Amino acid sequence: MTVPPFRVSPDSAVVSVLIVDDDPLVRAGLIMMLGGAADIRVVGEAGDGGEVLALVDRLAPDVVLMDIRMPTVDGLAATEAVRARPDAPEVIVLTTFDADAHVLRALRAGAAGFLLKDTPPAEIVEAVRLVARRLPVLSPSVTRRLIARVAEDGRDDRRARAKARLSGLGERERDVAVQVGLGRSNAEIGRALHLSVPTVKTHVSAILTKLDLNNRVQIALLAHDAGLLGE
Repeated sequence: MTVPPFRVSPDSAVVSVLIVDDDPLVRAGLIMMLGGAADIRVVGEAGDGGEVLALVDRLAPDVVLMDIRMPTVDGLAATEAVRARPDAPEVIVLTTFDADAHVLRALRAGAAGFLLKDTPPAEIVEAVRLVARRLPVLSPSVTRRLIARVAEDGRDDRRARAKARLSGLGERERDVAVQVGLGRSNAEIGRALHLSVPTVKTHVSAILTKLDLNNRVQIALLAHDAGLLGE
């Protein structure tokens, strides 16, 4: 899949970031951390999810770093609202738990991934760069672990909906979707299905477009919901 350019920054070498966290010390730390990168610019901050939409409209950030637990509007609801907007910024949710099942709701809403609050600074900076290029910040192992924690409530309904959505894919695209769901890289998918890496990228791009998804994590979750990954 061809990596698109940064979303809205006038200078394509600069990624603009909005930080949303109810802890002023966390916000200050993130601002200091990201401020040390020449290609990243923090354009605003907020202490609650209820402030996010107005700031996104006014500041047009490329990336939103979004805390989950906030007092009035939590980061999950705010992520859903932000990602429902046309030309929405990418969202990385912040959490203190690496297997927090609530993160799944944010991923389903279109968040590009999540970061632990104790992630090393260099990795946070690199994650911001990656999601600005529409690349998720979830490793295959983390993807598998999150998928394994999908709640069972409403499972049958979710499976029927997922199967209906995937029915529009071609046979090879479904094969690729399953491989993505297993957390495999493009090179691994190519070896498993005897395809070139460019062909795999083309199939992934087609899946994202046909299903109106934002990233590979959403493909993986949909494949899981449809029961394509086994029990």
